[in-house]
Amino acid sequence: MNAKAVTVVFAHGAWADESSWNKVTGLLQSKGIKTVTFTLPLSSLPDDVSALDGALAQVDGPAILVGHAYAGAVIAATHSDKVKALVYVAGLAPDEGETVADVFYRYEHDDKAPALAPDSDGWIRLPVEAFETAFAQHATTQELKLLAASQRPISPASITVPVGAPLWKRVPSWYLVAQRDHMIPEKTQRFMAERMNAHIRAYPVDHLPSVTAPSLVVDVIVDAIQQSAT
Repeated sequence: MNAKAVTVVFAHGAWADESSWNKVTGLLQSKGIKTVTFTLPLSSLPDDVSALDGALAQVDGPAILVGHAYAGAVIAATHSDKVKALVYVAGLAPDEGETVADVFYRYEHDDKAPALAPDSDGWIRLPVEAFETAFAQHATTQELKLLAASQRPISPASITVPVGAPLWKRVPSWYLVAQRDHMIPEKTQRFMAERMNAHIRAYPVDHLPSVTAPSLVVDVIVDAIQQSAT
């Protein structure tokens, strides 16, 4: 694979949107690397995979998929043969027969983790105060306001359906372990990363390093590009 021919496709997680990748895509584009972001409806896992497949259909040549949190399950569910590597940013990686909720709750969360439950409309929203305490505690005040204002809720249908055979069993994967994550425990992240035999990098970052430590996210992606190109 020619490194300059690759396109990096970004899938955002729950309670975020595609703008959460802006700092990362800007840094990659400055290096001459092509990027694509798109919006996940977060209405069901099949709906989200369909949105990813739609984005991939617009990509010419090989692709590397990057998924944050919930989107780890999405990027591993595509059947596109364009995908040459997967990059998980504090991502959830259920194995065949597991649900996203199974891996999310595999190990006990700390006392800063927010309580999560569907609201009267059936969607799971993140409490506003949780952006500062658990989701992106290293973000600036202005960034926290924007994150809370633009959050995208997730449907229980996205996290309670068993997944099929994940793509990480067939293509190489990279995993950024967020050691200061109060949404997905570090122990959970390491379990998933080690199970998929990923290239692991661990940093003392929060749950949303694409916003709070974008250069570290870029480093992992560039490594995936370079190693996949050899």
